Amino acid sequence: MKPKAIKILFVINPISGNHTINYKKEISAFFKSKDEAFELYELPKNCTIEVLKAAINKSKADRVVAVGGDGTLKLVAECLLHSKTPIGIIPAGSANGMAKELGIPLDLNEALALTINGQPKQIHAVAVNNELCIHLADIGFNAYLVKKFDELPERGMLTYAKAAWHAFWNHRKMPVEFKIGDKLIKQKAAMVAIANATQYGTGLKINPEGKLDDNLFEIIVVKDYAVMEIIKIWISKLLWDPKKIEYFQTTSLKITAKHKVHFQVDGEYLGKVNSIEAKLIPKAIHVIVP
Repeated sequence: MKPKAIKILFVINPISGNHTINYKKEISAFFKSKDEAFELYELPKNCTIEVLKAAINKSKADRVVAVGGDGTLKLVAECLLHSKTPIGIIPAGSANGMAKELGIPLDLNEALALTINGQPKQIHAVAVNNELCIHLADIGFNAYLVKKFDELPERGMLTYAKAAWHAFWNHRKMPVEFKIGDKLIKQKAAMVAIANATQYGTGLKINPEGKLDDNLFEIIVVKDYAVMEIIKIWISKLLWDPKKIEYFQTTSLKITAKHKVHFQVDGEYLGKVNSIEAKLIPKAIHVIVP
């Protein structure tokens, strides 16, 4: 007996990426000769979780696919947290960090084929100041970089490089404090990352020991940086100098900063904060992987 064809809902972020691809047109053309049913939903401006969740429930789809960057994936994941409905990814953002983490093809047709043929994998996530984090959150240098990136009119890696250059020269180190077990950490840091994944979308591997399903997350304290060192790491994909970085593993923690610091989650800048509280969300979502 022929297996029942599945239905896939594609959640398209119209402002992701560089606008060179018409995703509605390309997805429709791909599925024209396929048995699978599909539905296209374009995110309205300032879409809320409640609005998207209602659209997902109405579609009764077997799989829901985020067409966008890490922010789009985060929004879909918030709607399907602790659900058995698998989430797929069509990389359509500027950096596509989580897609690269999971080995999702950057080629559109290959990524579309994976939404049908890929297998669901259950992964954990992290709640950071009550925000769902499925990729990376941080305070300090990178969060400031995200802020500058958002302020620039264009998208893409060239714009990211411009934002990075500005951040190199204008961000300063911050005094932070947190406890891991009985150990109190007091440090002046360029940035502190709360890492569910291993690397940023740029290819910079911030957390080489990270695993998406090991029921832990990592705290990475970058104590110092230099412009040429970070450029060298980005170009060659080398690791950070271990003398300038510290790793910790935990399931929960609170970080306090002496002054308000820049804060981002999954590529979304969320303003300045004095403290960060993070807690593991085990078995959070199912993602479609090769």
